[in-house]
Amino acid sequence: MRRHILASTSVLALLLGGGNAFAGMDEAKAFLDKEIGDMSSLDRAGQEAEMQWFVDAAKPFAGMDIKVVSETITTHDYESKVLAPAFTAITGIKVTHDLIGEGDVIEKLQTQMQSGENVYDAYVNDSDLIGTHWRYQKARSLTDWMANEGKDVTNPNLDVNDFIGKSFTTAPDGKMYQLPDQQFANLYWFRYDWFNDEKNKADFKAKYGYDLGVPVNWSAYEDIAEFFTGREVDGKKVFGHMDYGKKDPSLGWRFTDAWLSMAGNGDKGIPNGKPVDEWGIKVDDHDRPVGSCVARGGDTNGPASVYSIEKYLEWLKKYAPAAAQGMTFSEAGPVPSQGEVAQQIFTYTAFTADFVKDGLPIVNADGTPKWRFAPSPHGVYWKDGMKLGYQDAGSWTLLKSTPDDRAKAAWLYAQFVTSKTVDVKKSHVGLTFIRQSTLDHKSFTDRAPKLGGLIEFYRSPARLQWSPTGTNVPDYPKLAQLWWQAIGDASSGAKTAQEAMDSLCAEQEKVLERLERAGVQGDVGPKLAEEHDLEYWNKDAVSKGNLAPQLKIENEKEKPVTVNYDELVKSWQK
Repeated sequence: MRRHILASTSVLALLLGGGNAFAGMDEAKAFLDKEIGDMSSLDRAGQEAEMQWFVDAAKPFAGMDIKVVSETITTHDYESKVLAPAFTAITGIKVTHDLIGEGDVIEKLQTQMQSGENVYDAYVNDSDLIGTHWRYQKARSLTDWMANEGKDVTNPNLDVNDFIGKSFTTAPDGKMYQLPDQQFANLYWFRYDWFNDEKNKADFKAKYGYDLGVPVNWSAYEDIAEFFTGREVDGKKVFGHMDYGKKDPSLGWRFTDAWLSMAGNGDKGIPNGKPVDEWGIKVDDHDRPVGSCVARGGDTNGPASVYSIEKYLEWLKKYAPAAAQGMTFSEAGPVPSQGEVAQQIFTYTAFTADFVKDGLPIVNADGTPKWRFAPSPHGVYWKDGMKLGYQDAGSWTLLKSTPDDRAKAAWLYAQFVTSKTVDVKKSHVGLTFIRQSTLDHKSFTDRAPKLGGLIEFYRSPARLQWSPTGTNVPDYPKLAQLWWQAIGDASSGAKTAQEAMDSLCAEQEKVLERLERAGVQGDVGPKLAEEHDLEYWNKDAVSKGNLAPQLKIENEKEKPVTVNYDELVKSWQK
């Protein structure tokens, strides 16, 4: 759905409590009074100083019309409906902030990258494209931009180091190519009330010989899924797992958004494995992709990857509602909130606002949740030092094909909607955190009990193990679309897990080969390696202190381990 938000002068005056449009600080003060108040990491004097900077920096661009675009989520809806009109009133720069589907954002971005025509003046696109932007060099390096052409429109109070996702948008050349605007993680979700029920605890201990708790590994997750599936809780039979399986583009997100990393695919490394990442793509010492298949030293079709697909298929069939196999991402998302699911190996924390609504069967009468978030369990191939899950980081991107004056005006808007003045309030609306100063704000300490562990997780050291797709992926749009088709073949039964991943890695290498032949990414583009067997590449990896591709573990059902949720949170706070 596309929305064109461009408020008229009268609407802006009404929104901001009267006064003339483009009155600069008068409008800014009205905005701070009406919308921000003390929901900011800056005091009132700091807010006004930051707004004064925007008023002054925007003067050369007053009256300009710019267009920016993002996907449709709550955070961007707030930016489009509230912050864009406010920015226009304060600066005189007229902003149309379009909201469209995530796939449509990528399509518009690709069109501009390929044609050189200025479709939008700035894009909020996932930092999953960092490898794409760095290799194609179609996006401005923000590091260079802030130091040179964009210096006069770069907020001295931007504080890049305050952004918790800075490493996600920094390429191997050490430069930052995107500015995070919103972030959310994929976390384990479970019914805290059911896990603390004395009868459930006693029955589980009697059957499995260990305590019911947050599963640390997949073996425990599997036991918990089995235990709850078909069990009567609160007067109805429930399920121990939830997922989705329809052959649809959203099925690819389930896996590129780091299902394989939980299993133990790839190498150690934060934010992503090196030299093999969680997609199974290997790079050489110069960050050139050399392969995806095990035959070239990759891990997309290695034992860890195949194990992850097999477990996905097994759990979906055994422990999830039957309808889940025919669901898409958007259809499956709300199901746990209906009160019949005990746990989910990961759900997007962007759903948090939908999981805490009054009246839901998963919310107590006092507004506190009956559920909690916790770190996702890991598979048998996972080792300490690996990433453990995915974090989405929608980030502002300026393409080189956008004229400088338009890019400067758009950069001002990007900084406004991520500024310390507005970020605390914006984060309360969308719960998609980008700044440490926001996470530290007292208002989130106060609100934490109603957010099911979200704040505790984001304030903990554990969050470092959650990261977006990294720089090993040389062309995210081309490669990401291959995943749902391969996984869909496995989900439908058309192929085994091994056959599906063999097909996927081969298709990924066809793309790498085309990029290599075309030479469009210069001396950091793909350069495919010679082919050898799994044993050869495993021995080569181990000799260099790496892991991937790992050899198959014969007994993939390891000893199950759980941890008490409340003790886990206490350990973070220490």
